[in-house]
Amino acid sequence: MKLDELIRLPKIEQHCHLDGSLSRTFVQEKLGREVSESELEVAADCTSLNEYLDKFVLPCSCIEDADGLRRAGYDFISQMKKENVVYTEVRFAPLNPAHESMKLDRVFASLLEGLEKGKQEFGVEYNVIVCAMRHHSEETNRNMFRAARGFLGAGVCAGDLAGAEALYPMSEFKNLFEEVRKLGLPFTIHAGECGNAANIADAIHAGAGRIGHGIAMGGNPGLQALCREKKIGIEMCPISNLQTRAVESASEYPLREFLNARLAVTINTDNRTVSNTSLSKELEFVQRVYGITDEEIILMMRNAVDTLFADDGVKNRLIRLYEGL
Repeated sequence: MKLDELIRLPKIEQHCHLDGSLSRTFVQEKLGREVSESELEVAADCTSLNEYLDKFVLPCSCIEDADGLRRAGYDFISQMKKENVVYTEVRFAPLNPAHESMKLDRVFASLLEGLEKGKQEFGVEYNVIVCAMRHHSEETNRNMFRAARGFLGAGVCAGDLAGAEALYPMSEFKNLFEEVRKLGLPFTIHAGECGNAANIADAIHAGAGRIGHGIAMGGNPGLQALCREKKIGIEMCPISNLQTRAVESASEYPLREFLNARLAVTINTDNRTVSNTSLSKELEFVQRVYGITDEEIILMMRNAVDTLFADDGVKNRLIRLYEGL
């Protein structure tokens, strides 16, 4: 497909972080000053994950109060509308803005208010995936998930674990996610982004329904077979992974390998603003670089529907968009 056709295609975004995807316009309005692209977007010659993460400081400062969260939710949905994303599961770390004067319930309610306003205006459906952070204590993360459970089915759809995977392996979070499972909260896990396939295996055994990135299981047919057997979604973010040097070169990226292994692969942006990307750009990139066919693009959208944390009503509406394509 040509880029304009990809833009028109109804799309689903499974792996996109709120703080890394806020528009320059929103940040400028919130800060009350001009903001250069270089303050928000990673350089083309980015050399490391740490350099990439530096770009989150400014947008995170814009979502530290209820007003910022409401406006950020609305801004996020408005960005999706521009390229015909029809459903998104936005990732959000609620512990970052939470503090003594703004409890977790208010954090959730404020963001959901902004997202809902965007949905009503733009028609983009959404759910929120709440991210525990690896550097926080188990008790802190547990309390966040308990608070999030109260919003399950009312805007929150799942949990996640994000942060410095190399420093905090999944093996340290088995007890936490056993409790998350008992809460009835589905979850995905950032795993295999840093090159450690054991984190993917531990996430699967903990009960993850999807894996964020998952590139470390390239060349691991046994682990791929386990994902295929359990119908676990693999949320791939090609441009971000190349920018952070999760793989050294485009030729090492295992997208084609995973598709050939019949894994439930989806394509995502990770961080729209930081990576200067969009879902349409990601799809154009994988078609150009990896020879992904139009049929495989539609297959990956159907994979997205199959592995969403949304209810059946949403899934049924979405799958009809791809009938006959």
